[in-house]
Parts: sequence; C-alpha cells; structure tokens
Amino acid sequence: MRFTTLRHPVVAFRRARVLPQWVRRIDRAVNRSINASPSWHLRDRGYRRLSRAADHGVLWYVAGGTLLVLGFGRGALRGVASMAVASALSDLVVKRIYGGPRPVFHDVPAVRQLKKYPSTASFTSGHSASAAAFATGVAVESPAAGAVVGPLAAAVAYSRLHVGAHWLSDVVGGVAIGATVALIGRLLVPARRLSDDPEPEVAQVVEPILLPASLDGEGVIIMLNADAGTSVIRFDPRPVIAERLPKAVLRELGPDETLDAAVREAMAADNPPRVLGVYGGDGSVSRMAHLAREFDLPLFALPGGTFNHFVRAAGIDSVDVAISALQTGAGVAASVGELTTAGRSITVLNAASIGIYPDFVAQRARRRARLGKWFGGVAATWRELRDAEAIDIELDGTQARVWSVFASVGRNTPGHVATMQRQTLSDDVLDVRILHARGSRLQAVASLSFGKATRTVLRTLRLLPPASDVEHITTRQIQIHVLPRHGRATFYAHDGELERRPAVDEDGRYTLSCVIVPSALRVYAPHPEPGESGGAIPVARS
Repeated sequence: MRFTTLRHPVVAFRRARVLPQWVRRIDRAVNRSINASPSWHLRDRGYRRLSRAADHGVLWYVAGGTLLVLGFGRGALRGVASMAVASALSDLVVKRIYGGPRPVFHDVPAVRQLKKYPSTASFTSGHSASAAAFATGVAVESPAAGAVVGPLAAAVAYSRLHVGAHWLSDVVGGVAIGATVALIGRLLVPARRLSDDPEPEVAQVVEPILLPASLDGEGVIIMLNADAGTSVIRFDPRPVIAERLPKAVLRELGPDETLDAAVREAMAADNPPRVLGVYGGDGSVSRMAHLAREFDLPLFALPGGTFNHFVRAAGIDSVDVAISALQTGAGVAASVGELTTAGRSITVLNAASIGIYPDFVAQRARRRARLGKWFGGVAATWRELRDAEAIDIELDGTQARVWSVFASVGRNTPGHVATMQRQTLSDDVLDVRILHARGSRLQAVASLSFGKATRTVLRTLRLLPPASDVEHITTRQIQIHVLPRHGRATFYAHDGELERRPAVDEDGRYTLSCVIVPSALRVYAPHPEPGESGGAIPVARS
C-alpha cells in the first residue's frame, strides 16, 4: 500500500520509530480489508455523511444542545468540555509529536471517498478523540444517556476507517486519548452521584413488642413452600432450621396441598402449635398472616421467595435473623390491610392493586410453565406494551379512567406508583396511588418499576409518568367500584398474588374495599437499634 507525501517527511520517520512494525502491518491489513469489502450505497453514504458531520466537533455540539434541552445539562457540559480538551490535545500536541502519513485515498472505493481529505498528520484521529471524550463525559454524569450516545461515538470512530481518512492505530489512539481526558476530568471535577439526589425517605413507624421466646423451636410449626424462590438461587433452609430449632415441626407442602388445609389440620391436633411459621414468598407469608390472625397466634416468617417484600421491611434478610428473633422473643405489632370483595376478606401485608399490574401478572403466569418466571415476565412486559388497556373506576362518586390503582399498607415512598413493598410496619393508614390514563402505555408499564437502579435509569430517560398523572390519597379505608372491560377478564392482585374478579353487580360493576387494621399482626422481627426511628419500648404480648 502506498503512502501520501507530507510536507515534513520527518513526521513519517517519527511515526515509524514510535509504532512497532507489527502495528503498521495490522494497520495496512485492516485498511485493505475495509477497502475490499462490498460497497452498499446507503451504508457508505451514511458513514461519509457522519464523518463530515463530526468535522470541527459540530455533531457533538448539536448532541450537547439536545441533551441540554432534554434535561441532561451536567452530562452535556462535561461532554463538550471533555471533547474540547481532547481535540486540542490530539490535534495540537500529539499530531505534532508523532504525526505520520495517512492512507492513500485513491485506494478507497469512490462511493466512500470524501470530497476533501485533510492534509494534517494522521496519528491520532481527532474525530475519534472528540467522539470518545464526549461519550465518556456524558456517561460519567448519566450512564443512561451515555448508553445512547456511545453507539454514535463508535460509529464516528469507525467512519474514519471506512472513508479511508485514518489507520486503525490512529483511531485506537484517539479513543484512548478522549476517554482518558474525560476520566481525568472526573477526578478533577467529581460527577454528581445518584445519592446526591436520593428518593425521599419514609418516616419509620414501628411498634416493638415482646413475644413468647422459643429457644429450640418447641411449639413452632413451619410450613415450607418448596416452589418458593425457584427464580433465584437459595440455600436449603432445612439444615439451619434443624440445627437451631430441633424441636420445631417442619412440614413441606405437597404439590396439591394448600397452606390453609395444612394449618387447619395442625390446629385440630391434640397439641396444636403456638407459633405459625412459613418459609416462602410474599404470597405464602401473606396467607399465613391471615391464618395467624384467624387463630390469634404470632407469625414466624422466613424469607424464601423471590422478593420477600414484607420480611425485608421487617428487617429479616436471612433465615438466621428470623430464628434469632424467635429465640429472643423480639417482635413487632404490624398493621395490615383487609381487602374485601363479594363478602370475602383477605389479609394484605404489602399492597393491593387493580389495572395494569394484575394484567401483567396474569400474562406472566400464562407463560411461566413454558418460559420460566423471568423470561415469562419479559414476554408479559412486551405484551403489555402492545395491548394494555386502561380501566374505568368510580371513587367517591367520581368516575375516572386509570392505568392502575395501588393501595399500600402504611405510608410509602413519594413519587412511586407501584408501591409493591411496604416501607413501614406499624403505620395506621393506607397510601393510595392512582395513575390516571393520560400518558402513554409505555409510561404506564414503566411505572411498575420499583427497584432504585431501574427507576433511576427510567427517570433519566424521561419514561416515568409525570407527577400530574398520579393522584395520591392517604386514608384509613377506601372503596372502589370497577367496571370490567367488555369481553375481557379483569383481575386484582395483593402481595403479588393474582385473584380473578368476582361476579359483577346488577349495574355491571364489582366493588373492592380495603381498610387498615392497626397492630393486627404479631410477627417475630428484630427490634430497631437504639436511636432508630420507631425504636419504642417493647410491650409484652402473649
């Protein structure tokens, strides 16, 4: 391959001495391969125009202005500043020190050639340095925005090879300079951390109580849901239970055995248990809580599901922590919700909901046997993005069309719509969030996110519904009339469990009522540390 002639031949000599022979061989081989690749007019024209658009940083100034308008001001500022420094370093310093000849543009297919090729030294690529610096600078402030800008920066860097303006080593060197400049900038001017703009904390309300202690598990029955937590990796709890609670009765539910039937059988025995325990997810814990209330016994809950929202709120993050609370008699008087429809009442530990979330759970359940829980969830999300429909409700005499209604037990995190995990244990109110059907289906599906990291990304991308679409009600009881959609089953959910709607009334509606029941459940849980919110003096309760 031939080389162009530079005005200063000493520059080519410098490059030859700096870069090893094997690097120059790779450069020539890569350029030959790209030049010999089949031409496709649309692709070739796209790379040519992209390369020209990045001349003098114009593309990145436009991208920075766009990010500024979209609310990513800090990312735009850091990206443009990093680009300016990297461009100056590449063009004014590195090129003059190392230089080198550019590829011969006559070897480039005519459809890919630029109208005018630069006459400056080749090493390093200023376009690549600017692209990498801008993308890295944006990503430092906003990983989500950086993920969008990154592919564009990579395309600009490759375009310099595609049009024959640079060698591979020029592009790699430029990318290294650009990324390094942005990262050094981060050290000099630290980025805003996610924790600098945290979600508001919820004031903890906890009523510690003393419960009967059981050092060896005597008087305790533990129902084990073998299907719980199959979507995550969990250790078998039985060895730990057998070692620390040798006298506890551990019973694994059969495939067709219900928790209700097993508990009622145990309570009808000559020596019934004094503590009802359960190892499982939110659905199993919620059902056992209902039975504990019915038989007026304390609840011993061990985390065994995928999320374990209630036990996490109670400070129980492992089987060992739960057992320690049982052995010391530490407990909490937890408030619960009581959900009633068609004369049937259900104990709610976390939240009850209608609308798009129950539909999502129903779609996931249909696909779970074939795809598993996680892939079934992805398929269900895709279906909801295409076909989800709002529902019509009546609340306090006012009709509304909504995407969802969530009623959380206790006050929950401001700004959340899907309040699936309770934030406090002994609060005596329902926290209701109504997402009105004013925004898009995409925003409605995005509102179901509850993980901090996921919500941060969605908030950054402006995919969460605006606050004006969310109605927030704090109350002790709520009654909602639901108008089922024509020709479609309507579900409601509580603690992740799906329930089919009851028969409709004469006017075509069915009614859901939920009321808060303060301090209704005695549950073994570690007491708050001294100084923590809610660390009241424990009250003994049998």
